[in-house]
Amino acid sequence: MLRQILIYPDPFLLRKAAPVARVDDRIRELVRDMFETMYAASGIGLAAPQVGVGKRVIVVDVSAVEKEIAPVALVNPEIVERKGQVEGTEGCLSIPGVEGIVPRAESVLVRALDPLGQPVQIRAEGLLSRALQHEIDHLDGILFIDRIPAAAAPAR
Repeated sequence: MLRQILIYPDPFLLRKAAPVARVDDRIRELVRDMFETMYAASGIGLAAPQVGVGKRVIVVDVSAVEKEIAPVALVNPEIVERKGQVEGTEGCLSIPGVEGIVPRAESVLVRALDPLGQPVQIRAEGLLSRALQHEIDHLDGILFIDRIPAAAAPAR
């Protein structure tokens, strides 16, 4: 089911999402809906708060650019390791028409649960690393425009 993507300055986007206590059919349905919504909007990532759900769930699919990387859905993701730093251009489905150069870790190690509730660990670099960091930021109420150096940031 397609869900409506919240658009900045919707205040819900600035709230910290709550951890998922139990991965169940409702969470799996949310994941399916989020993938459908993300694909319909031609995005590469989506966080539950962007569709008005205050839970720590993200979906990412960078396979259009990095073909060898499968789509991922993560519940309660957390970045446990960051290495290096790199700048890159980002946009966001919740801030249409705005892009900016954002500094991010070059690679990350993320721990989470998969949609079956099983622990997973993802070591990512490149676009997948950037997308994971961007979506996990959404779970903490942080938008990519918050990470743009002040001199280059669009007005908030």
